[in-house]
Amino acid sequence: MAPPLPGDKKAGFTGLVVGVIVIFCIMFSIVLLTNRHYAGKAEPAAAATP
Repeated sequence: MAPPLPGDKKAGFTGLVVGVIVIFCIMFSIVLLTNRHYAGKAEPAAAATP
């Protein structure tokens, strides 16, 4: 196996950071869309009777 080139570490960390940002944006948009979808469908919680 060849030793890594000098720019490989920088490219690897750049890809890691960009990947984390992209995954965060995708997950955040999924949560927003899911909350918007179920916003009007929530039923009130039943009152607990002791």
